[in-house]
Amino acid sequence: MQLKFVLPVLLVNLCGFTGIDSVIARDDGKNDTRDSLNITIKQAEDLFLKNNLSLIAGQYNIDDARAQVITARLFDNPEVSYENILYNSANKRILDVSKQTGQRAASISQLFQTAGKRNKNIKLAKMGVQQAEFQLFDLLRTLKYTLRTDFYKIYYQEQSAKVYAKEISSLSKTLVGFKQQYAKENIALKEVLRIQSQLYTLQSELNELKDDIDDVQSEFKLLIRTNANVHIVPQLEFNLDGKDVLQQVTYKKLLDSAYTNRYDLKLSHSVIESSNLNLRLQKSMAIPDVTMSITYDRFAGYTPNYTGLGISIPLPLFNRNQGNIRQAKVAIDISKNALAQQEDQLQSDLDNSYQAADRLERLYNSFDPKFKADFTHLIEEVYKSYEKHNISLLEFLDFYDSYKTNAIQLNNLQLNRISSLEQLNFVTGTPFFNQQ
Repeated sequence: MQLKFVLPVLLVNLCGFTGIDSVIARDDGKNDTRDSLNITIKQAEDLFLKNNLSLIAGQYNIDDARAQVITARLFDNPEVSYENILYNSANKRILDVSKQTGQRAASISQLFQTAGKRNKNIKLAKMGVQQAEFQLFDLLRTLKYTLRTDFYKIYYQEQSAKVYAKEISSLSKTLVGFKQQYAKENIALKEVLRIQSQLYTLQSELNELKDDIDDVQSEFKLLIRTNANVHIVPQLEFNLDGKDVLQQVTYKKLLDSAYTNRYDLKLSHSVIESSNLNLRLQKSMAIPDVTMSITYDRFAGYTPNYTGLGISIPLPLFNRNQGNIRQAKVAIDISKNALAQQEDQLQSDLDNSYQAADRLERLYNSFDPKFKADFTHLIEEVYKSYEKHNISLLEFLDFYDSYKTNAIQLNNLQLNRISSLEQLNFVTGTPFFNQQ
């Protein structure tokens, strides 16, 4: 076959590593009118803390809990009653209010809670504020983990998309040249179909990758609450190549930090504390409250202008709040069991995350930093072999496909490594490995 005259086109398209960005811009931006937002991870976190609606809603929950403290501090209102004669049969007057013959009575009463019920309710309400704060901080931990992992996922998936776009652009141009040569009967149809098949496969893979990128972009934009029509362009400002990041913190320190700084654990401890306080409150509810009253009666049966002091106490003969006391005891056992399960899960998650991060760090650091450049050089050498007819077109394309596969796997490895460090940050509740 007379392939030598099409080889320069193949070399330029497949092995040319200059002008890639302009190719990507034409490929990706052909039908895309969206604006781009270049953003660092620090800028993303600032926007997230300022704009995220879930965090704002969490702050409202804290304000609501604080309002309940105000309610718990309030005393019961006094009760006032007034009674006037409806019909005086002696003088045939309706609603007789005269001083001589009008009958009226009035009273005022005040409920006094006993056994420290009011103070216990105030403490419970304050614990409610604390728990709302813990829930907000734990929500912050979860959303921040999502934000950071989405940021890195977008960046490395975009890098992989560039690899695809580069090969698609190259093969598309090569396919045009091969079709022209096939029309002149200089090459076989199978050569054209082989490139065309490879091109369709790459386009399909790139389309799936872009779908994944769009999904992550959408979630990321909701987190920072930016325009949905904006295209996020993450800017990475660090390099983990050859760094033993994980070795900087001991496993014991990670575990201790998790027990100390995880707000969901703090919330569980607070739930146990509030359950114990609620039990004491329910026991105090079995002690009757006292109602004091003062009564005035204009024409009482005992004496005119009667004034009396009264006290009322319900007798706890049947209802001594037994059900609520029992329920409060069960709530304590449930909350203790939930905390034990949570601590077991924490230890399991930390061990699993640490082992994964350690494997990924050792695997990544075992790679020769020159590997990517050497592989690129290898592609050029493969071309020379192809030009000398030492290898077939199929072998040549397979070598180039290997380059694409290697580049994507390397991007995925870097993403997985950073994600594993973010997972440790999430599990411990401490930004040990935050990369800015």
